[in-house]
Amino acid sequence: MKTALLINGSKKFSNDGTRLNATMQSVAKEWLENKGYKVLETIIDKGYDEEKEVQKWLDSELIIWQFPAWWMGEPWIMKEYIDKVFSAGFGKFSKSDGRHRDNPDINYGKGGLMQGKKVMFSMTWNAPLNAFINKNEFFEGKGIETVIFHLRKAHEYNGFSVLPTFMCNDVVKNPQISKYTEDYKAHLARVLG
Repeated sequence: MKTALLINGSKKFSNDGTRLNATMQSVAKEWLENKGYKVLETIIDKGYDEEKEVQKWLDSELIIWQFPAWWMGEPWIMKEYIDKVFSAGFGKFSKSDGRHRDNPDINYGKGGLMQGKKVMFSMTWNAPLNAFINKNEFFEGKGIETVIFHLRKAHEYNGFSVLPTFMCNDVVKNPQISKYTEDYKAHLARVLG
């Protein structure tokens, strides 16, 4: 049986979309369980044990992050979780930065031990989709993958393959919960089969 770890990185703070992120995580959980996955979960804001989290990562073939965008990135509790859990997992997630003393200019980020494992980001944004794809709008047409490039690289450093990101857009001014859930199921089917 394949194992997936779902991590909810939302933080209760005024109008932050905590309920929407919980809803989206439950959509992923149901979809994965219907596909035969054993599903592990972590809700960062409820607390966690770093060593138990390391083991969850080691036991899982698939990690799905669910979180709202805060100031163009992840909530601080998610970054803190990454710092703590990835540091606790050093030697298990990665053995080194990948470089060798005989040529230290190459292979940085190639020391990851999590090859064969996949990670996906599922995000909720107040920004409309047009803000990401139109070169005259806020993100200058660079798309979501460029906006969260640092998250992709942190996981690739440990050897993960990164799947295409899913995002719910315009969640404050134009929420469409049923559309988000159906689109998310279609995204999961497309990227996970």
